[in-house]
Amino acid sequence: MDSPTTIKELVRTHYAGIIRSTSICCGSDEAVPSSYGCGNPFAAAALKRGEYVLDLGSGAGADVLIAARAVGEEGRVYGLDMTDDMLEAAQENARRSGIRNVVFLRGDIEAIPLPSGSIDVIISNCVVNLAPDKGAAFAEAHRVLRTGGRLAIADIVVDGNLNGLPLTERQIRAGLSWAACVAGALTTEELRATLDAAGFDNIGISIQDRYSRQRLERTMSPEITSLPGPVVDDLSGRFASSLISAVKA
Repeated sequence: MDSPTTIKELVRTHYAGIIRSTSICCGSDEAVPSSYGCGNPFAAAALKRGEYVLDLGSGAGADVLIAARAVGEEGRVYGLDMTDDMLEAAQENARRSGIRNVVFLRGDIEAIPLPSGSIDVIISNCVVNLAPDKGAAFAEAHRVLRTGGRLAIADIVVDGNLNGLPLTERQIRAGLSWAACVAGALTTEELRATLDAAGFDNIGISIQDRYSRQRLERTMSPEITSLPGPVVDDLSGRFASSLISAVKA
């Protein structure tokens, strides 16, 4: 298993490469940044005017700009990312869009650079799975939320388990991509327990879309995809995008 430092550098390098190869402007004065997520956190966020929002792993700023419009000028949205190239793209996208109620921060979701009790809603789109220490990430999310604050994230989960296969769970995860948010996916039970340990209440985990064999193959190493077809088929449907919600009581 790779070390936390190695995983973070792998993720940083992967997404820096993506944004460097992406064209933003397409001849328009207003940027339309891409989202690299796996779902729609806004389906659970229910943002209101004047709220303060934090996007964990904000990337090129797509979800930050959507949230900024939802909370209006009296609200504020922070975008947190650890990749300089993504932050530069996000700041440029905000400038081109003419949106001023946003602040982009460089940092790690396991150590959020914001005061305790300063945020109304935390959103995230397929980023928490990139964190080696999800317990620390959720504890930090709980810390910066105000009492009654809401967590609304989209991410990949293992719905069930990875038992009953020729490889151990450790071997399977070693062959999956951390950067694709799959190798670090928690089971639904692990996720619920981690959120509970961080202090969250009213935890909801809703399965949205199960990963097909073809989608999984795009996140696997050659070692995994060289397995007999029926084995890879048996992984199909065990990984799924989900909508996760919780409240700080």
